[in-house]
Amino acid sequence: MEFGSIEREIRIEASPEVVFDVVSSPAHLKEWWSDEAEFGSDGEGRIGFRQGDADIDWQRVTVVDAMPPRHFSFRWTHAEGEAAARGNSYLVVFELEPAGTGTLLKMTETGFRERGWAEAKVAAEHADHVSGWDYFLPRLVPYAEKVGAGR
Repeated sequence: MEFGSIEREIRIEASPEVVFDVVSSPAHLKEWWSDEAEFGSDGEGRIGFRQGDADIDWQRVTVVDAMPPRHFSFRWTHAEGEAAARGNSYLVVFELEPAGTGTLLKMTETGFRERGWAEAKVAAEHADHVSGWDYFLPRLVPYAEKVGAGR
């Protein structure tokens, strides 16, 4: 099986401007994806996921490109003190296309094979991220539509 990337497409009844804000703003990320999110003006930040009653598991994030309202990408999970790069992080890309009165969001995550892991680790990480995106992306739709309806 190929574990090189995860690709998803979803249609959202909200403008690309709204969807861009929802996928790129820490305040919005906390509503559909992570439990916590913080980005600095330099594009460096972190997102946190609560693991049951345990402390938050923080993951570093580095914004790669932000071209409102069509494209947002970031690298994540690189170690503290390392600059995000191919081989030490995943790359998530959101492409947004106008679609009638809404937006077609195309999400791609890559970087599984580039980490240098054994095949079993690549497969496990890929499966974990597939189940994560399959859980979180459907939450983005109603949230973005609610935000769009409020504008």
